[in-house]
Amino acid sequence: MKKMILFLTVLIMSNLQAQERPKLVVGIVVDQMKMEYLYRFSDDFSANGFKRLMNNGYTFQNMHFNYMPTYTAPGHASIYTGTTPAIHGIVSNEWFSRKLGKEMYCTDDASVSTVGDGTKEEGEMSPKNLLTTTITDELRMGTNFKGKVIGLSLKDRGAILPAGHFANWAFWYSKTGAFISSSFYGEKLPDWVQTFNEEKHYMPYINKGWDLFKPKATYNESLEDNNPYEGKLYNSKAAVFPYDLKDMYAKNDAGVIRSTPFGNDLLAEFAMKAIEKEELGKDNITDFLAVSFSSTDYVGHLLGPRSMELQDTYLRLDQTIADFLNYLDKTVGKDNYLLFLTADHAGAENVNYLKDHKYNVNSVSPSTIRTNLKEFSMKTFGVDVVLNYSSFNLFFNKEIIKNKGLELSKVKEEFKSYLMTQDYVKRVYTEDEILSSTGNDYFLNFIAKGYDVTQNGDLVILDKPGYIEYQGTGTSHGTTYSYDTHVPAIFYGWHIKKGESFNKKAITQIAPTIAQKIKVSFPNGTEANVLEEVLDNK
Repeated sequence: MKKMILFLTVLIMSNLQAQERPKLVVGIVVDQMKMEYLYRFSDDFSANGFKRLMNNGYTFQNMHFNYMPTYTAPGHASIYTGTTPAIHGIVSNEWFSRKLGKEMYCTDDASVSTVGDGTKEEGEMSPKNLLTTTITDELRMGTNFKGKVIGLSLKDRGAILPAGHFANWAFWYSKTGAFISSSFYGEKLPDWVQTFNEEKHYMPYINKGWDLFKPKATYNESLEDNNPYEGKLYNSKAAVFPYDLKDMYAKNDAGVIRSTPFGNDLLAEFAMKAIEKEELGKDNITDFLAVSFSSTDYVGHLLGPRSMELQDTYLRLDQTIADFLNYLDKTVGKDNYLLFLTADHAGAENVNYLKDHKYNVNSVSPSTIRTNLKEFSMKTFGVDVVLNYSSFNLFFNKEIIKNKGLELSKVKEEFKSYLMTQDYVKRVYTEDEILSSTGNDYFLNFIAKGYDVTQNGDLVILDKPGYIEYQGTGTSHGTTYSYDTHVPAIFYGWHIKKGESFNKKAITQIAPTIAQKIKVSFPNGTEANVLEEVLDNK
């Protein structure tokens, strides 16, 4: 009898533990996904991908990023830390660091080395530049490092930053066609990764080429094939289906798959293999898989938000999501995983497309901005005092200013006055204005949350709505405006009720919400504002 009571007690306690946390948390980030795509392409989605998530999960229709610049690296970092670049330190993808006096990349780490079949530069990466913990870090600590955390992406930053400081592994795609990692995580790739790489899963996609997923008439939400707002995929003669990927591969490398929907398919294959071989979600100790689909960003940048190529990429991603959900149902169990889907930023309309429809905006070349800044400096001060201009930040060469006997405050004001005469400039903020921000200035509030005083510039420029510091084709992102900040946010699965909210929410609420949901500590930099709608289990 005593043995039976003991057995029942253990069984009950085990079940209680299972109820307190899901077996697996899956974080999906879709690179450069506007919330509007879920509306525009809805008629052509299947019932089992995005629609399944929205119809059976909880959708935040009005989720926004709350800082500038809205780029990939700070986006991923902000989603998983629950705070903004001013706190977590990832202020751009690459940036000029005031502290270091040189350019740096978000995940650069010369102290580690490439693990796997990649170049030296591709693998010298780690999360060391991330200053705060992530929700994935807190799960590791909350399970006494027994719960596994793995980050996957085509981009190094899309895998490393979500996986955090304590991840078991982060894997990203090399131009060799292999998924690689760095010695930060281990000395050699797991055998299953090595086997996956040796099987060259990317080749069937390249051999097949890229043609439309559905009949051409389906794509009536997009502009015609080969319109003037598209760039060319790997120097193809025209932006027209079908694309000969074998020819592109022969002239380049396996990296060509990034700018096709098949980069997402390849990553999903790899993610499912990771779940199988790492046995994620197989016990009652919660694991976390962070997956970032990057091909949407490559296609968006190159071909733009109104291209048939972008629509095709999302129609295919919808099917990929459906297959992935079915796999999770089968291997982890339909009620055993908690999933959220969001994006690292959205994206602007192509400037020339707007201009051709009589919107008075222009594309502004960053190189032209730099040239004009130099010319203004030479004309005004007799010397070039510009040290760097990048990511909307202007840095001055303090040594030259000092040697010339110039006053830094006067230099700042002269440049600010000059910049305010430029057609593309909405506002210019000095370092002092940013640091003394009260939160009352809507745009300054965005900039202050994206500003790290040890790394950012002397002036920060806010472009006018609709303007892009980019080339004339495709699109970009980075601003405070809703076309760059408005992204999907859907929670699905374990203890998530059906529903939707139209109240404005901030992307930094996702990580603390997950922390509350699975009962671990908040990431250490977050303000801990949560999405109460998905914490109500009733």
